[in-house]
Order: sequence, then C-alpha cells, then structure tokens
Amino acid sequence: MSLINWIKERLFCDLAIDLGTANTLVYLKGKGIIVQEPSIVVVNKQTGKVEAVGNRAKQMLGKTPANMLAIKPMRDGVIADFEIAEKMLDYFIREATNNRGFVLRPRIVIGIPTGITQVERRAVKDVAVRAKASEVYLVEQPMSASVGADLPISEPTGNMIVDVGGGTTDIAVISLNGIVLNHSIRVAGNEMDEAIINYIKKKYNLLIGEKTAEQVKTQIGSAYPLNEPVTIDIKGRDLREGIPKTIVVDDQEIREAIDDVITTIIDAIRAALERTPPELSADIIDHGIILTGGGSLLKNLDKRIREETQLPVFITEDPLTTVVLGAGKMLDDLDLLKKISLI
Repeated sequence: MSLINWIKERLFCDLAIDLGTANTLVYLKGKGIIVQEPSIVVVNKQTGKVEAVGNRAKQMLGKTPANMLAIKPMRDGVIADFEIAEKMLDYFIREATNNRGFVLRPRIVIGIPTGITQVERRAVKDVAVRAKASEVYLVEQPMSASVGADLPISEPTGNMIVDVGGGTTDIAVISLNGIVLNHSIRVAGNEMDEAIINYIKKKYNLLIGEKTAEQVKTQIGSAYPLNEPVTIDIKGRDLREGIPKTIVVDDQEIREAIDDVITTIIDAIRAALERTPPELSADIIDHGIILTGGGSLLKNLDKRIREETQLPVFITEDPLTTVVLGAGKMLDDLDLLKKISLI
C-alpha cells in the first residue's frame, strides 16, 4: 500500500449506517460491514456514565441492578432518546473506525423509515452531526434496500420492496430512481415480541421478558403452518405463585399470538398495491414483491404474503444487511446519492 493510500485510509472514513430500532449496522467504505449490534445502551443512573452498548448491553437486558438502566434510544424507527442515541452512534462510529484517533469528519449516509416527519429527520441528522459527521445524507430505507438488493431502480419499471424491521414496516414502489408510492406502518418485529409476551401472560399466567419473546419468535415463530410441528420450553415467572416456572408451547400457539401483527402488515401491503398506478402494477405482477429487513426472516412470512396477494414474493439474500449495503454502495456513487437523498 502506498503512503498516500495509507494516509487516505487512516483519515477518510466514509460510513453508511442503518440506525434501526432493533439493531444498528455500520458500513465502512472499502471495508464492508464493521458493526452489527443491538440498538441498546446501559447507563449508570447515578453517574450518567454509559456502562455498555450493543451486544454487551443486550446480554444485560432485564438483568441490571437498580442503579443501572437499559435504554433503547430508537423507537418505531425514530429517535426516542436524543442524548443516548448520540452516545450510541458515537460509540459505533468509533468502533467502526477502529478508534483511530485523529480522522477527518466522515461523510455519513443513514437509512431512515419513509413515514417519519421532518422534525424526526432533523433529529437523526443532528445526532450524526454531533457524532462528528461532516456531511449527512438521509436515504429512505426502501430505496437503500433496493440498491442493496441490486434492483433496477433507474429503469422505468416498478419494483415493490417491503422492509420489515424492528419498529416499522416500510412498503414502497420504486421507479426511475424515486419512490412513486410509499406506505409506512409502525408495526413490525417488536410488536410480534410484545404479542408473544401478552399471549403467554394471558394464557399461562407466566411473565416473560423481551429477550425470551424474541428467542421464541426466532426459533418457532411462523406466519404460515410449518411442515412439522415444533415446541419450545419457555421459562418465566408464574404470576400466581410468584416463582420461576417452565412451560412448553408449540408453533401453532405462537402463530396465533402474532397473527394480528402479520395481518396488519399484509393489510398495509394490500393498501399499497391498491394505490399503485396500473402500469407499475403490471410490473409488480412480473417482478413480484421483494422482502427485506429482520422481520422478513419470520418463517413462512413470504408464503403467507404470496397466498394472500397471489403475487410472487422473494426474500433478499441477507435481509438484515440489505439496507446498510445499499447505503454503502451509494458512497461509491455520489451522483446517485445526491439524486435520491432527502433534503
């Protein structure tokens, strides 16, 4: 490596960030995805000091002593706690740049949900600037996911992408480098976790935490019947006796628990399809619906959507990273980035 290239690598650290409700991913230009960790921060309530961020903070979720608080600074795809979000983003940026010490302020591309307000956009931008960004470009997540999935977004053809994240589900029809139609709902993976917690509480009088609910969803959750029934042991606190207890639940019960959430997502997809211009509808019949985001990993979600819409449905190669990979690609194509970024 030449001295000039070495200096460039040390000083110029352009980043792409998917600042998600459940997870934050950071892409470093020339290196790929460097950070992929939960959007959680543990803070000491007495001193205000950040004790843990990301994976380590998630391990502490539900287990912190009274003087510590686990905070999720993102809610429904937007910043709920400005100060903690800034500290989290600053931590991840330093981690992505390998704590290099002196680096020039990075150019940052951030994927955001389509349904957020101008005020919420400003908050995201301000957090990035305060975390030492020189320039901040905001790109709507469906557009970024389309680039990450290598869809022909510059062509005069319609592509429908459905990004099921932790806090939001974004549905968009894209053509000629723009979003022709979008529909965003604040119902996604987190609501599935909450639905599982409520179902287990109501049916079994057992209280479980968010982490356990997420594990249940990941392991046996499904949107459509599985080929073979599966069960899982769930550990929690018996609300009658007040003591730890273990129960066994099957996939059918969890499917019943999250059915309302799945139905809401499918209704939103239907609503978007009904508003799509006829010429673009014809393209969607040919190209199908592209699913991305962590929520799309729910077993048989593609099958359920396919059955209810009668359209082909495809899941991107790595749904969790599609948005940040798309944002990362835009760092190499500033003309495209300037065309599609939000002011």
